[in-house]
Amino acid sequence: MTGTSPTTAAEVAEAARIITGAGLVEAFGHVSARTGDGFLITSTRPLGAAAAADVHQVGADGGVAEGTTDVPLETPMHAAVYEARPDVGAIARTHSPAAVRAGVLGEIPPLTHGLGGLAGEVALSARTDLVADREAGQEIARDLGQANCLLIRGNGSIATGRSLAEAVVRARYLEERCLVSEEMEPADGWRAELLEPRARWFETETTRAWAWLRWRYGGER
Repeated sequence: MTGTSPTTAAEVAEAARIITGAGLVEAFGHVSARTGDGFLITSTRPLGAAAAADVHQVGADGGVAEGTTDVPLETPMHAAVYEARPDVGAIARTHSPAAVRAGVLGEIPPLTHGLGGLAGEVALSARTDLVADREAGQEIARDLGQANCLLIRGNGSIATGRSLAEAVVRARYLEERCLVSEEMEPADGWRAELLEPRARWFETETTRAWAWLRWRYGGER
């Protein structure tokens, strides 16, 4: 799942189209992937039509080339997470409906079914404003901690991964986890003795889920 080749702008654009097709974003959201000297991030243009030309190279500190005006306001959030988490290779910033509801309620959804586990560990942030500067980005990175996904009370969620594939799959199954658990209580969640044997299949299932997402929503632009 980690891959060995450097991530390309075309791959970031494809991930953006996939999260749009999967209903994880509408007007707002972005995708990024770490590069050797910073990261690639989608522009503010509609993600469903993203192509390589709509992806920008950003410095490790979030800085962009002079004259660039269409990077997301929340670029500092990506920079802060990459700085704090060397294991993170990609981030999907989404606004899927069930995950938004869970964040608004301030509740981490219990894990109640196997594929919900593909989201990994989920954390919660009480932040309500946009993450538009370094200090706010560092707040989000602290709230994320060592978790894989973060529900943000006032503004959707983020999913991280070692690769674009893992980040996108986590975003997709975070939404499913939130949706399935909406009618359940935290006490209904799986205990460790149930999760541990099921978790041995997560990497294989992530690979299969990514292949399906690419088939269903990817494609060249």
